[in-house]
This record gives sequence, C-alpha cells and structure tokens, in this order.
Amino acid sequence: MGKLTRDAVLKLAHLSRLKLTEAEIESFRTELAEILDYVKQLDKADTKGLEPTYQVTGLKNVMREDKTKDYQAKPADLLKGAPAVEKNQFKVGRVL
Repeated sequence: MGKLTRDAVLKLAHLSRLKLTEAEIESFRTELAEILDYVKQLDKADTKGLEPTYQVTGLKNVMREDKTKDYQAKPADLLKGAPAVEKNQFKVGRVL
C-alpha cells in the first residue's frame, strides 16, 4: 500500500469542503491509499496500438445548418411593447 500523508488527506478534505474527525482522517488515509494503489495497476496495462475510445454508444451529433429567418419586425416596433426601455434596449431587473 502506498503512503498517503495526513496533510494530503486534510488538503483533499479542504478542497472538498469536508470537516473530518481524527478517526475519519486516518480511515480516509488508509482507504484513499488503497484506491490509489488499485488505480496504479492501470499503468501496467499494455495499451500500445490501441486507439483512444472517445465514445462507446455509436451515437453521432446531429447538426443542421443555421438559417436566418426574416420576421419583418423592426427593433423600434418590438421595443414599443416593452415595460421599460433604456438606450434603445429592453431594460430588465438585475439578476444575480
């Protein structure tokens, strides 16, 4: 089992916004080290000559050509129905 330091677990907990007890820190240190050892096994896999797999479902993006539509509406006509207008634009409330 590889070594994972207490500081590394605390840094991961901080980045994850987790508050861990001392018992949890030790437990996660052991568990995470075992997970990392398991993932290291992938380094041993022979991947020479294999093409990368980008997607496995066989689905493809369906694209359509963009077409403009002339609705024959003038900006001034559209602004007439607006509840508030400022600098020739729709005025809306602040959204945060």
